[in-house]
Amino acid sequence: MVAPVRSESHAIAILHLLSNRSEAQTLTQIARSVGLSPSSCLNLLKTLLWEGAVEMKTGKRYELAESWSGIRGLVEDRRAQFISRAQSQLTWFARNHNATVGLWNVSRSERVKLIALGENESPTRILLALGQRQPLGAGSIGRALAAEQDIDKAEMRRRFAECRWARPLDFTEFAAQVEQSRRDGFATDNGFAFAGVASVACFLAADLGPYCVSASVFAGMRDVAEMRKLGLGLRRTAATIKAAEMP
Repeated sequence: MVAPVRSESHAIAILHLLSNRSEAQTLTQIARSVGLSPSSCLNLLKTLLWEGAVEMKTGKRYELAESWSGIRGLVEDRRAQFISRAQSQLTWFARNHNATVGLWNVSRSERVKLIALGENESPTRILLALGQRQPLGAGSIGRALAAEQDIDKAEMRRRFAECRWARPLDFTEFAAQVEQSRRDGFATDNGFAFAGVASVACFLAADLGPYCVSASVFAGMRDVAEMRKLGLGLRRTAATIKAAEMP
């Protein structure tokens, strides 16, 4: 098997990213999403501009050129394949950890959307619905996103304020939980977002855009050590799902 050329893979990742965005993106946003340094990302953007694949808009923002809009169909096909490959991992984790497991992506409205679901076989379990959305800052998913995207305090406060919390939670505590998520590699919510539900979540940096994987259980049924074990296991599963993105 021939290994991909990294610069070409990153250029394709940029095109996939821009094809899935309704608004032009800054250099910082693009570099962060595809995992590149700003200087390396800028060099690739210059090449894509020269090739006519990308256009620069006001405020040094970049978007996919109209002549390349056909790539959107290719992205949808690849996303469907990715979700199909991820499904078995979601179901395996759900059944082995007695949890409800979801794969989420960030929608254009700055909300997260559930796009795949793994359920366990217990008669009493957390129910989620495909297509459901929640605010960008809500739950363990919101903390995982904030930690990975390294947003500033102003943006973190904005996301926090847009959420309706089931339990009292002040911003200082929320920010501390985001920092803990950054250290652990996974985030935890213990009934703050949804009454009676505890969850862990991991960020998943995929070529097709930012995703999160979550695992939800009934609050109070597992102690701190068990929730940590759940989070670490989910982190490994997220890495496996990431690998499934490549054909």
